[in-house]
Amino acid sequence: MGLLSQLFTWWNGQTLGTRLYTWRKGKLVGSDDQGNRYYTHKARRWVIYNGETEATRVSPDWHGWLHHTFDEMPGGTPLQHKSWEKPHQPNLSGSAAAYRPPGSIYAARAVPRQDYEAWKPE
Repeated sequence: MGLLSQLFTWWNGQTLGTRLYTWRKGKLVGSDDQGNRYYTHKARRWVIYNGETEATRVSPDWHGWLHHTFDEMPGGTPLQHKSWEKPHQPNLSGSAAAYRPPGSIYAARAVPRQDYEAWKPE
């Protein structure tokens, strides 16, 4: 099943085509703290994720390099971070840990909420 999933699915990691292209032409230029590896060939730049393919796992430093915003690869001098910036959090949308606002039909609550008083004819 591993070979078939590599042939037809991109969400389970790299496809067979990406693996072959990376093996033949890719030059490893670095990795980040999450284990993602970054490659280049001529003007093309790409990332091979360590685990689930989730774009939010690319740090701002590497994101700028991937999209040709920065010519220099991250590593030497780190980006200047603002005081209001927070550390990375994974995208939890669609998972059991997703934010569920009060009143959501998916929010866990022990007692059903009743916003009205039912009318009873007399």
